[in-house]
Amino acid sequence: MTKKLKVSILSPTLSKGGVDRAYLLGQVLRELNYEVAILGFLFGECIYPLPPAELPVDSVPGGIYPQLFTSAKQLLNKIDGDIIYAVKPKPTSFGIALLKKLSTRRPVILDIDDWELSWCGGDEWRYRPSLKQLARDILKRDGALRDASHPVYLQWMEKLVKGADAVTVDTHFLQQRFGGIYLPNGKDTSLFDPAKFNSEASRVRYGLAEYRVLMFPGAPRPHKGLEDILMALDRLNQSDLRLVIVGGNPYDDYDDKLIARWGRWIVKLPPAPVDRMPEIVAAAHVVVVPQRDTVTARAQFPIKLTEGMAMAKPVLATRVGDIPEILSETGYLAAPSCPEELADQIQLIFQDYKTANIQGMKARNRCLECYSVPAMASILSKVLASL
Repeated sequence: MTKKLKVSILSPTLSKGGVDRAYLLGQVLRELNYEVAILGFLFGECIYPLPPAELPVDSVPGGIYPQLFTSAKQLLNKIDGDIIYAVKPKPTSFGIALLKKLSTRRPVILDIDDWELSWCGGDEWRYRPSLKQLARDILKRDGALRDASHPVYLQWMEKLVKGADAVTVDTHFLQQRFGGIYLPNGKDTSLFDPAKFNSEASRVRYGLAEYRVLMFPGAPRPHKGLEDILMALDRLNQSDLRLVIVGGNPYDDYDDKLIARWGRWIVKLPPAPVDRMPEIVAAAHVVVVPQRDTVTARAQFPIKLTEGMAMAKPVLATRVGDIPEILSETGYLAAPSCPEELADQIQLIFQDYKTANIQGMKARNRCLECYSVPAMASILSKVLASL
């Protein structure tokens, strides 16, 4: 009897920021009959979001340097896969994978689903401290270089990308920058299946029965364009419209700022585990992904797109990066940073909601064909075969 090969997936953190992609890759690898374990540092109090029930997750305590070195040793001892799959070119994932490769010669795949340096200026960012500042950054208890996510470490990791035996990326922007095989941000379409849920019942359960729901099931950040949707709602000024945000922003107080200015349009639902998200998305009339045209946004494949598509929801998005190609005329598009066009598209959707639902079904069919777990497995099987 042939022994199952095992893949150790390294997430840079299990407290948000890479873990969603790690879960998805784990599901794809299970589809291919690999044994899977997801490993990573836990920088928060608990794993968030919780994994699908079938995926084993193991953590070691996160922290800052030099304490992180002790945890890194623990993590290295836990990696027992025949193949190591690192999510994001970060020291806490790809860096650990390369260290394990040095001692074991096990092949390493690097997955890049975001351009991490875009958050701090991209190619223009430079670290040029004075000697005094360098000493502070290293020696002070809160010194900047004691944080493993410091941009200088990201720059170093990008220079080591060629050390991976294979690279997967989820956008054409990243493919042009890093090479590798295009592996889109798909969805478990058996879990996200609209036939299993009653939309009206979901709206009742989550206190949304009296509203026409525009849902953003992700973390609000400036480049995601929620301000443009809210300005569109100001223009429409229709009292039963609501923007429903699921989970909020775990990074800063940006969603609080949105609520302070546009609170009358916003309903905020608490974080939910992956397995509960289909029922929540079922409550939407429309899923909105109004990305602004920034380098960060162009580098991303918004995972919330495929959540809306899989659940056969009308999807309203903007012409940024790969989004028009992903939707391929199954959704509604507006120019980025254009509340006027977003307002027009919202009007269009609700004026003929029957047609909008037909578009939603087309979007699900496209998701099944191109962005499902089996579709991803077909691509990833070739990557694994090449190792």
